[in-house]
Amino acid sequence: MRQLTFGDYNDRGPIAITPDGSAAIFVSQRTANWRLDPQNAALFKVDLTSGALTALPHGAGPDVGPALSPDGKSLAFVHHDDHNRGYENDRLMVMTLTSGETRVLSGDVDRAFGRPLWSGDGKFIFAQYTDKGVTKVARFGLDGKMTVVAQGLGGAEPDRPYAGGSYSVARDGSVAFTMGDDTHLTDVGLARVGQEARRLTALNAELYQSRTLAHAEHVVVPSSYDKRPIDAWILRPPGFDASRKYPMILEIHGGPFAAYGPNFGSELQLYAAAGYVVVYANPRGSTSYGDEFANLINDNYPSQDYDDLMSVVDAAIAKGGVDPDNLFVCGGSGGGLLTAWIVGKTPRFKAAVAEKPVIDWTSEVLTVDMYSFMARYWFGKMPWEDPVAYWRRSPISLAGNITTPTMVMVGEEDHRTPPSEAEQLFGALQLRGIPTAMIRVPGAAHESLEERPSQEAEEASAILAWFDRYRTRGEK
Repeated sequence: MRQLTFGDYNDRGPIAITPDGSAAIFVSQRTANWRLDPQNAALFKVDLTSGALTALPHGAGPDVGPALSPDGKSLAFVHHDDHNRGYENDRLMVMTLTSGETRVLSGDVDRAFGRPLWSGDGKFIFAQYTDKGVTKVARFGLDGKMTVVAQGLGGAEPDRPYAGGSYSVARDGSVAFTMGDDTHLTDVGLARVGQEARRLTALNAELYQSRTLAHAEHVVVPSSYDKRPIDAWILRPPGFDASRKYPMILEIHGGPFAAYGPNFGSELQLYAAAGYVVVYANPRGSTSYGDEFANLINDNYPSQDYDDLMSVVDAAIAKGGVDPDNLFVCGGSGGGLLTAWIVGKTPRFKAAVAEKPVIDWTSEVLTVDMYSFMARYWFGKMPWEDPVAYWRRSPISLAGNITTPTMVMVGEEDHRTPPSEAEQLFGALQLRGIPTAMIRVPGAAHESLEERPSQEAEEASAILAWFDRYRTRGEK
């Protein structure tokens, strides 16, 4: 093994090796000020013998995900123009390497594409994208014609129903992918153009025989703010009796630029099994609904996403089977922020759990591992330039309104939403005499609060124990 690139730069994959094995293409940030310019990632070619480095043509914005055609003459990748906004759709691009000519292959499709792969004959490029919470694989001809090959990918985070997944392409164009749904952990699926996908494995068949799982019912709710349609899903407890009223948990996704979908979520299944109706949704700011919908919260987060979520709660109650006096709320990361924001806005929830939340945007953007990104792309100004805007969007500004018993939870090695954020809410509620608790998970980072099965079980158990403390028994 020998080192090929040198210097104080950020080189990273995926790495695409030319068919003849003479060179590799990779992603790097090599401008003089690259640490403070996080979106300016470009593609480079390195000679595997001499180490000579060549920069490929690059526009404003990140170029990532390089994939070489079988003949080595063309390069597929994804790119978005940088407009200093919180979110941009990644577009599928193809470059002719001899000339550097680059064109958009995904055209005006208002979705974000990623993980491009070539067919064995070099006639098609495959890419993954998510549409209204459902992750799919599309095949593009070099003329830009798009055909959906597979859908229902899952498995990004089995504890919660996040959209995502992975896939690969065989020489004949068949697509193997992580195939799942709301009541099944992912298996390996196989899809071909024009044929129905089929499941190749059944890894948890014995488990499903001994468990009754909750189906996620899809509903579309008009937001009380502007009547925009908001996708939501409702899980009801096994053995649900429509003549009774059950307590309900609103579970909020993180990001905020992410999406839930009709996917398996082990923690939500545990909540349903414990006798709760569980509701989750994709409020404004969620991805997979196009550029405009995601950027409704650009420089405006949190805001009307609160109205979207309250509209979903109201719709779930209206459908029946929910006790409106027995409501609970929880979420992680961006969902933790919105949980803290919600209990500062309304006393309608009996208890809340804010996991790894942002509480004060000023302290967050200056201590987060994304400090070079967050202030620039989520606020447009530094905290000292517009402290009022930072305060206005911080849940700590609403701490004086909170009457809801609220538990906070964070990993001790979380550098995305540092423990000091959770501590601020805990301290504020302690000073105000509001019932509160704090759980700090030793050794856990932002993405690994429940990395081990034992941690996931403990997390769900702690949340249910907190809610059960305030849940009214003898449901109506």
